[in-house]
Amino acid sequence: MHVVILGCGRVGSALAIELERFGHSVAVIDQDPGAFHRLPASFSGTTITGVGFDRDTLIEAGIEKADAFASVSSGDNSNIISARVAREMFGVQRVVARIYDPRRAEVYERLGIPTVATVRWTRDQMLARLLPEAVTPEWTHPSGAALITQMTPAKGWAGRPVKEIESAAGIRVACITRYGEGVIPDGRTMVQDGDILHATVARKRVADAEAVVHANPPKGV
Repeated sequence: MHVVILGCGRVGSALAIELERFGHSVAVIDQDPGAFHRLPASFSGTTITGVGFDRDTLIEAGIEKADAFASVSSGDNSNIISARVAREMFGVQRVVARIYDPRRAEVYERLGIPTVATVRWTRDQMLARLLPEAVTPEWTHPSGAALITQMTPAKGWAGRPVKEIESAAGIRVACITRYGEGVIPDGRTMVQDGDILHATVARKRVADAEAVVHANPPKGV
């Protein structure tokens, strides 16, 4: 693929290096020519000094043949405008923008611009480590109505089918972390002690679902 990246900060440069390592061609845009010093001497991609939403700058970066565009500059406005230009003017299908303001991120998700809300993601990752039992979503639907969160079942659920805990808690288990490995459950999968469930749940039912999962199942069930 050919990928155009706006922003050669720590994220943009790391992204460019990794994409090139995977064999893709890369062009990096930044207003500050000094930012390109973050790229190694071995970097074989293109570097362009300019504004990320300027048509001529994007064309110089090869946007007309680009398969993907990542907007990771330090400014929310620049990232969103550039992402929209890449998608709407040049028809790039794979577009993503980094956004610091989580409220803006939700708005642009609804407009069809995939975003990475840096502050929200960092907050949730910190909470997950500080408060393991707290509801810290791994993913939230742009509407806010549904989310994926980690749940650790009480020991009493061990040996019972995953579909049983799904039914009791009103959740869908998309994946289980078991001994550090990812397990996709099927109808025969049993809960094991120490499992971490990555479960989809309606936001309005999160508290009820957590209460069921964290408590031992009723006797006789």
